[in-house]
Amino acid sequence: MAHTTVADLTVDDLRKLIRETVIQAFYEILSDPDEGLELRDEFKLELQRALAEDETGKTSPAHEVAARLGLIW
Repeated sequence: MAHTTVADLTVDDLRKLIRETVIQAFYEILSDPDEGLELRDEFKLELQRALAEDETGKTSPAHEVAARLGLIW
């Protein structure tokens, strides 16, 4: 297999390489590693119970949840 250096690339080839590299990096950063996985039945039930217990339907700001859990936000 022949090795190509950057010096051997045309400007258009270099642009294409950079574009492909950036697209791949974005894909890796923004993709969901859990895509396609299913929740266990026990976890689904736990979520359903938690939603049923919350009669208000209100959400909480992330900083309040973090404070309740003793997390630094």
